[in-house]
Amino acid sequence: MRLGIQIPNFTYTNGQAQLGDTFAQIAERAERAGFYSLWVMDHFFQIHMVGPAENEMLEGWSALAFAAARTNRIKLGTMVTGVTYRHPGLLVKTATTLDVLSHGRAYFGVGAAWNEQEHAGLGVPFPPLGERFERLEETLQIAHQMWKGDEKPFEGKHYQLTRPLNSPQSVQRPHPPILIGGTGERKTLRMVAQYGDGCNLFARLGKEGLQQKLDVLRGHCEALGRPYEEIEKTTLDSLKITRDGRNGSLSASAAIDLFGSLAEQGIDQAIFSLQNVEDIEAFDILATEIVPVVEKIAVAGR
Repeated sequence: MRLGIQIPNFTYTNGQAQLGDTFAQIAERAERAGFYSLWVMDHFFQIHMVGPAENEMLEGWSALAFAAARTNRIKLGTMVTGVTYRHPGLLVKTATTLDVLSHGRAYFGVGAAWNEQEHAGLGVPFPPLGERFERLEETLQIAHQMWKGDEKPFEGKHYQLTRPLNSPQSVQRPHPPILIGGTGERKTLRMVAQYGDGCNLFARLGKEGLQQKLDVLRGHCEALGRPYEEIEKTTLDSLKITRDGRNGSLSASAAIDLFGSLAEQGIDQAIFSLQNVEDIEAFDILATEIVPVVEKIAVAGR
């Protein structure tokens, strides 16, 4: 089993003047601790679940490029890019650039977008939900076409590309893994089965809720003739890890139990934000007591 770290919060105790140094330090510590992947949100205002909109928020793809320059092995992705924020042809170029410059470490995380506040605030059109899903599907089609090197015109309902040229091509072939965010059973999980390489589900759904989503995904895969085992199943959570599990945090043994239970359900990668991310002790515990054990946990169905 693999572990990934999400960094949703850029409001640090040493202030904005040191933000870049702190973010770089967190990325470097995550890699040294043995995390498989590092993720940032693709938002422009801080989201209400984390803090007030006015809190510091870095643009996601630029932040990943910065992290790529400070690391060597850890995979890098957005959790996830809202399809409304960037024209799909330019988005594929952006993801390809990260993959090339990081020597093949990019994930392509994408979803239908939801935060109307930042759309309105920055003047970005926010179509109705149905249209956003149509745009997401066309974006996925364009991504596959561009990463295949197919330059014939793309004529969609929302996007028209006369020459979807992508040079240089991605290092990862046939393309960076496509992770589609969201848990919608009718549209999102069907798109995962049809176009994606990974899904991301909320750990807070609990065992029964996760199993329902996985069963739905399996059904879509069967309907489309796609091997269910090809899909990387990931979860997203928020944890605090301490030596003794104080104040509602998780000790190393409790964290291992949590990740083990997810692996039993077939979760390949547990991604989580670390609430005490500025605490070096948390990374020390992960490096010495958690990651080496979790890496040996077999994932059901693998």
